Amino acid sequence: MLCSPIDSPQMVFGTVVRWATKKGRPKMKPVQLLSPPEHTLSISRAIFDVVKEHGPLTISDTWDHVKEMGLRGLASKRQMKIMLRWMRERQKLRQICCHNGPHKQFLYTTWFTNPKNMPSPSPTRKLQPPKP
Repeated sequence: MLCSPIDSPQMVFGTVVRWATKKGRPKMKPVQLLSPPEHTLSISRAIFDVVKEHGPLTISDTWDHVKEMGLRGLASKRQMKIMLRWMRERQKLRQICCHNGPHKQFLYTTWFTNPKNMPSPSPTRKLQPPKP
């Protein structure tokens, strides 16, 4: 009986070696905000109010609502994303994943939102119908 090339001992040994030498994903360090505590508190309260009022939101939807508010301490979308991550670490917000067909959508919501009562997310991308 001949060994197939897939079952050869060298192939198995190489697979085991590759598997054993892989490093795990590095742990992310906790976010350390550089803004003063007063600014951090006001920004986090404003973001929390936006998410609480408008329901589960994507990052871009949250940014649009925060821009409408005219929050002075928040300079950029990048800073808001860092604040959202910090709020997630402190368990002020939670992140959920909605599968919309083959696409995933990550939404931020408060801990008090019941996932069964959430409205279904509207697709942000307009999908083109397949051409025959």
